Amino acid sequence: MSEKTIRVLCVDDHAFLADGLRARFEQESDLEFAGWIESAAGLAQAVERTPVDVVLLDIEMPGADSFEILQDLMRIHPEIRVIIFSAYVRDHYIDEAVKCGAWGYLSKGDQPEAVIKAIRTVAGGEFAFSDEVLARTQKKKAQSRDQVAAGPTSKLDLLTPRERQILRLIGRGMSRTEIAEALHRSPKTIDVHRAAIMEKLQINDRVELVRFALREGLAEL
Repeated sequence: MSEKTIRVLCVDDHAFLADGLRARFEQESDLEFAGWIESAAGLAQAVERTPVDVVLLDIEMPGADSFEILQDLMRIHPEIRVIIFSAYVRDHYIDEAVKCGAWGYLSKGDQPEAVIKAIRTVAGGEFAFSDEVLARTQKKKAQSRDQVAAGPTSKLDLLTPRERQILRLIGRGMSRTEIAEALHRSPKTIDVHRAAIMEKLQINDRVELVRFALREGLAEL
């Protein structure tokens, strides 16, 4: 059985970057360069014309706000995996990317091999973040703990081993059904565990759970 081809759309206002990705993808049997557009404003129309699996989306481009376009795209095409691909790795950008539905965040300084690995990772249904992004989330976690040195330890200590395991899988972008299959439990059981996790952590939605898991480094375990 042949491997599935991953169709990738590049959204960036620099043609040379798109040309470089096109040339690099030609060396991989499972990757196909599905096209390039130079503005986020044309993203919805582009995916309607040409079905894609993964979108590499820059966020510092003239014109439409990339995060708003991303949020709209995820509402209409939740099956598409979007990776933010930016020269700017900033805390609020990372938070906004996750909130709007991105499956990954890469730096343009990353090696091509890291970009290809991330594309395959998100196409497989898991989150992918560059080392620089993960380093920032770990730094934020350390700063938070320093501020409460005299207080209780990490909120993770409130969770049972099973709840930590489920939180880790949530942080990797897995759905309740996928988690249930991975742990050989029913989706309803996963819902009960997730509700307990959210109550203990005082978190109200899945996006916040994902952000918490990333900042605690769980998604990479």
